[in-house]
Amino acid sequence: MKNLDIIGASKSGTGKTASYVLPLLHKLQKIIKPENKVIRAMIIVPTIELVDQVTRTITALGKNLEIETVKIQGGTPKSVQLARLKKGADIIVATPGRLQDFLSDKKINLEHINTVILDEADTMLELGFLNEIKSILKECKRPRQTLMFSATISQNIKRLGKEFLKEPAIVEVSDRRDVVDMIAHRAYKVDKKRKAELIVKLIKEKRLEQVLLFTSTKVSANKIYEYLKANNIRVSIIHGDIKRTARSKSLALLKSGKTQVLVATDIAARGIDIPELQMVINYELPEGTDDFTHRVGRTGRAQHKGSVISLLTIQK
Repeated sequence: MKNLDIIGASKSGTGKTASYVLPLLHKLQKIIKPENKVIRAMIIVPTIELVDQVTRTITALGKNLEIETVKIQGGTPKSVQLARLKKGADIIVATPGRLQDFLSDKKINLEHINTVILDEADTMLELGFLNEIKSILKECKRPRQTLMFSATISQNIKRLGKEFLKEPAIVEVSDRRDVVDMIAHRAYKVDKKRKAELIVKLIKEKRLEQVLLFTSTKVSANKIYEYLKANNIRVSIIHGDIKRTARSKSLALLKSGKTQVLVATDIAARGIDIPELQMVINYELPEGTDDFTHRVGRTGRAQHKGSVISLLTIQK
């Protein structure tokens, strides 16, 4: 990390988080820590789950370093986060909405930040956080280093980079062989009314034990969750209407093997990291290729093989 601005694109499971956290920790450790406890680095991500994931990575990689990290996200009282900020933070890991709230209330100062990292920038734009991101970046003074990571480099990403990054280096990590070799795809044509029945059959016949099942809506997620539960499948669920603590518990149950299936919507599942996840099921196909890429990227991670099943609805 030579203080160059960077736009980076890589598929999920390539160790991207560690690739920016390690250089950041090294950079902060080399600089004399100011006595006035100013924030020196900021990582912005689209979801609460990603805030937690990135913070865990920082904690694990920097456990022997005197570097303080504070999470700024929804689902936690603002007073708790502000109290932690007052104690001092070298790094903040934040969602755009909550961070913008703090800026609007003049509860946080970003003037001394020397490194800004936007992770899953494409997702943040899809979620409508463009104005918040622009407002936040305008609070960060130059000179600074800005790094922006995305699954793909779209025109929107390029426009954002042109406005806020200085002569950025473009880094794309793409290994099509990995995608083909590590993830097996299969599609089933099925009548819409029999989709849930087919899922139960597949889970029982194949004795699946670790499945992430995607739906396109919260209504669909609730319906398939209830159906699986009624058919004696160990199942949990996450979507936007479910409280953060319950979502974290559901994810932990799948990781530990106590549930077989985690039903999820796209937004709730952003940033989920389950080592050696056995299978992803597209109960309903997403509208865009980016969401499909993110879904598929939950399995076949870091050289572990995975499988994807997609249900294609027969129109009658």
